[in-house]
Amino acid sequence: MAKKSTSPKSAVSVSKSKGNPDTADASSVLRQPAELAFADEIDALIRAEKDPCPAGWRMSPRSVLTYIIGGKVGSRTILPKYVGNDRVVQIAISTLVTDRALLLIGEPGTAKSWLSEHLAAAINGDSTKVIQGTAGTTEEQIRYTWNYAMLIAHGPSQEALIKSPIYRAMEQGSLARFEEITRCASEVQDAMISLLSEKRLSIPELSTELPAAKGFSVIATANTRDRGVNDMSAALKRRFNIVVLPTPAKMETEIEIVTNRVKELSADLALQAELPSEDSIEQIVTIFRELREGQTLDGKNKVKTPSGVLSTAEAISLLTGSMALAGNFGDGSVSPGDLAAGLQGAIVRDEEKDKLVWAEYLKNVVKKRGSAWRPLYTACEDHNG
Repeated sequence: MAKKSTSPKSAVSVSKSKGNPDTADASSVLRQPAELAFADEIDALIRAEKDPCPAGWRMSPRSVLTYIIGGKVGSRTILPKYVGNDRVVQIAISTLVTDRALLLIGEPGTAKSWLSEHLAAAINGDSTKVIQGTAGTTEEQIRYTWNYAMLIAHGPSQEALIKSPIYRAMEQGSLARFEEITRCASEVQDAMISLLSEKRLSIPELSTELPAAKGFSVIATANTRDRGVNDMSAALKRRFNIVVLPTPAKMETEIEIVTNRVKELSADLALQAELPSEDSIEQIVTIFRELREGQTLDGKNKVKTPSGVLSTAEAISLLTGSMALAGNFGDGSVSPGDLAAGLQGAIVRDEEKDKLVWAEYLKNVVKKRGSAWRPLYTACEDHNG
């Protein structure tokens, strides 16, 4: 029988009791974790559960899929969290049922972290056991470290031990997330090899080891743009089942993703502006896709690509930024000037190269698209001047 999930109120209380008083008032939190933001949906799926749940899971793999891609549970509609190939999500969920860790790789902005968070939220009700991979991440942050005041005063003890997110996941039989694993140095990455193969964490200072409880696994993400920075060793790659998240294949899919996320973000941030029009969203997505792919959508003209990453996430950020401009310094309606300001910042990252690429694209492509594109072209020309 599936365990009953924590309601938003009780989940907040738990967080407060663990020393996070700022989570006591959900309205004061800039961004809630997925298990709180979508607690009602998770509760509905758990209450309606009819299929068996794997060890450590709060719902069945089939219900996790419904939570991620959307659907119905009774009379309740479950909103889609990931729009794309359903089979990719099925493979990711199935991997976590086995003893293999999951590695989500793809271009920036392909919703790797978003999918990772929602998988952990649905499966365990806790997406917060996270290691953020950076050039400064150490092996201790992956395994454990010490309260050095207690260590010096009393020597090694369980009380002096500071547990990493992966340590806590092994102890509790839950999921840990490792974001941007390829940003870490290779020797730091390889600290994961024994944890994923032996499913045990050795603590030599205490002459003991921690065996992973059933349900433990790791969801890691890696950016294909970072390939070659700190390549994963073959030994580490073998411990993961690799799932590639593609960029949206169809323009309609990308427009749907952008539209839905802009609506969500504008509500969360209480932006005092109207949502961008369908035409504005389509124009932004068109520009991003053409510059990203190096050709116009009809395939007739080649265009130069800028140095920046024009991902779906960047398009979402651009549009929410434009809403903030319109709400605070305009009349509340997103204008071509607001969009042009965002486009300038997103595309022109290298002042010398990108400014020329953007100017050429405006002149050879946008200018020739007729009256519907004329206001945006004029605003962009003004900003690019």
